[in-house]
Amino acid sequence: AQQSATVANPVPGANPDLLPHFLVEPEDVYIVKNKPVLLVCKAVPATQIFFKCNGEWVRQVDHVIERSTDGSSGLPTMEVRINVSRQQVEKVFGLEEYWCQCVAWSSSGTTKSQKAYIRIAYLRKNFEQEPLAKEVSLEQGIVLPCRPPEGIPPAEVEWLRNEDLVDPSLDPNVYITREHSLVVRQARLADTANYTCVAKNIVARRRSASAAVIVYVDGSWSPWSKWSACGLDCTHWRSRECSDPAPRNGGEECQGADLDTRNCTSDLCVHTASGPEDVALYVGLIAVAVCLVLLLLVLILVYCRKKEGLDSDVADSSILTSGFQPVSIKPSKADNPHLLTIQPDLSTTTTTYQGSLCPRQDGPSPKFQLTNGHLLSPLGGGRHTLHHSSPTSEAEEFVSRLSTQNYFRSLPRGTSNMTYGTFNFLGGRLMIPNTGISLLIPPDAIPRGKIYEIYLTLHKPEDVRLPLAGCQTLLSPIVSCGPPGVLLTRPVILAMDHCGEPSPDSWSLRLKKQSCEGSWEDVLHLGEEAPSHLYYCQLEASACYVFTEQLGRFALVGEALSVAAAKRLKLLLFAPVACTSLEYNIRVYCLHDTHDALKEVVQLEKQLGGQLIQEPRVLHFKDSYHNLRLSIHDVPSSLWKSKLLVSYQEIPFYHIWNGTQQYLHCTFTLERVSPSTSDLACKLWVWQVEGDGQSFSINFNITKDTRFAELLALESEGGVPALVGPSAFKIPFLIRQKIISSLDPPCSRGADWRTLAQKLHLDSHLSFFASKPSPTAMILNLWEARHFPSGNLSQLAAAVAGLGQPDAGLFTVSEAEC
Repeated sequence: AQQSATVANPVPGANPDLLPHFLVEPEDVYIVKNKPVLLVCKAVPATQIFFKCNGEWVRQVDHVIERSTDGSSGLPTMEVRINVSRQQVEKVFGLEEYWCQCVAWSSSGTTKSQKAYIRIAYLRKNFEQEPLAKEVSLEQGIVLPCRPPEGIPPAEVEWLRNEDLVDPSLDPNVYITREHSLVVRQARLADTANYTCVAKNIVARRRSASAAVIVYVDGSWSPWSKWSACGLDCTHWRSRECSDPAPRNGGEECQGADLDTRNCTSDLCVHTASGPEDVALYVGLIAVAVCLVLLLLVLILVYCRKKEGLDSDVADSSILTSGFQPVSIKPSKADNPHLLTIQPDLSTTTTTYQGSLCPRQDGPSPKFQLTNGHLLSPLGGGRHTLHHSSPTSEAEEFVSRLSTQNYFRSLPRGTSNMTYGTFNFLGGRLMIPNTGISLLIPPDAIPRGKIYEIYLTLHKPEDVRLPLAGCQTLLSPIVSCGPPGVLLTRPVILAMDHCGEPSPDSWSLRLKKQSCEGSWEDVLHLGEEAPSHLYYCQLEASACYVFTEQLGRFALVGEALSVAAAKRLKLLLFAPVACTSLEYNIRVYCLHDTHDALKEVVQLEKQLGGQLIQEPRVLHFKDSYHNLRLSIHDVPSSLWKSKLLVSYQEIPFYHIWNGTQQYLHCTFTLERVSPSTSDLACKLWVWQVEGDGQSFSINFNITKDTRFAELLALESEGGVPALVGPSAFKIPFLIRQKIISSLDPPCSRGADWRTLAQKLHLDSHLSFFASKPSPTAMILNLWEARHFPSGNLSQLAAAVAGLGQPDAGLFTVSEAEC
């Protein structure tokens, strides 16, 4: 009311014949980030000026007023300024646009200024449409669409060609449409480049993913040469070359023959009869045919003999009576009192099912001759004996149920990415060498009286359809263990690598399992595990250990919670061992920092005849939507020439982040100026845009330098892929039982399994251990999974002995006793 009174009673002194006239009016402005904006009004003659915003008067104390006198007319002049903050605009955001205007008074009346609209400026991150890579022929038109991100004020668009600004005023062959598309009227070889759409306004500047445009030239024949002179064989010839133009940048080769021959005597040339050379040719062909027939007969004979050996139906009777022999456990040594000697169990009934029995190589085992039975078991076609305490009908129903699971039945046998073995209650271990993947089957995990054939398989991500939602990414290999549905009385431990940088603030990690119907479901959210859950996970810096009582197909998936979430990528540089041409290829691999991905790349390079030329590096790839770039620099132009058509190569962000491709690679092709050139010195950069990067300094002799060849020598992972019984464990069985019986009962002095977990840095899992019948057994099982085969048994013995138990001296063991 006070303000209204002040406005209604203007100060006298103005010319009574003039209404206020605005010299300065407020204009539309944008608020950038949190900076307030200034609105200014100036009028003459004016005795009062006030701002009104969205229909409400601005408080008088918020006005900054300056009074003066116009020098030419002598009339009173007033200038008023106010500040508008982001908070004021956001109060009405979404309801209507925020506006302000001035109202000026004189003794003759009032005048209103134009409305000034105040808007909050922004520019979203994602382009509505990004340019895509193209391959076009010479003189063909090119259209690269670009729809910039939504923003206020609307974004201006410009285009970059290999990071240089495209200026249509300097190149009449190029123009930019109103819809911001870049158009090249007729493609030239010089138009081969990386094109990037850039959107910018007063808030930010955004770059699209680069689109590689390659202009190729299809080859065309030159005119035919003149006919040659007529030869002794009564023919002459003519030739042409694929050089008018020659194919370039992947263009098609010329179609047709480059040499044409014709009879040059109009069929009147006299041909001589077959000489001795023709007779020798025919005799040689007949001799080769006879040799092939004899070789075929020998192969048929060998095949028939092998088939006779497989058809004999003989089974060693020791399978029916020994609980130890069928799984090929090493017999106990006379000088080792800690190994158990298992007596035959004659109380169990015996049932048979079709499957394969894989004899172990770590000790004497009976010989089994397999029969050609009907394929009921997904793991093979032989017959072996299954000890089971239930009737025969139950075993047949169990096997029949397993045989209906299609994804289990399709597992590849005999590959380097699969291992399997036959196990009983003594447990054992399966390992896929050089992958970091293993399955620990603790003692008593398999019920007594039963024998299971268990497999462990590594799948390629491209062979398994794992749906990923939102920002999820695959962090581990996809691993199967089975058969699904078998009864386990203790959790087994599946160990596998992962490439995530574990951080509770950056990642939400989930364990996925594939159901029998083929769909994937989340079975565990790491950090939110329930102690009584069927699944549990111990996550470490580069590996995870999954406790599970149900076998199946598993994968570790992560969802980024912030841009700080990062995956570890391993960078490898390979080149040919021998260079027989002028061209020399350097292959740069970007792969998950896991053993299985490394193994696959090493095997691939062995087939290609490649060698490692630099020490591997690790790059932290962040969830920032920025691509990975690779470039080569400082190539000595007097010795080498780079054949790269653009300044850098680029791997899109999503190709790396979704994790469905374990490794990606780019090739840099260099050409030697002279065949005698053998020394190569250059730099190769790999970096994420606005992120982490690595630089390789290459300096070696391509003909004889092999100093990095041994860096990736594959290490043995503890012998055979399948270990059964006591040989699969570092801790002797009797000592293990003594530790369990001593530490499982609660101790008033704290010398029980809880203290052991603290000494082994496993105290964060106490609730899970406590939910199991034997917490100490869970701790020892996890120790076995983490430290086999190179674990220090003396350190474990020291930790147990330090608990202060009266019989702690019994636990002191040496490596020789194992």
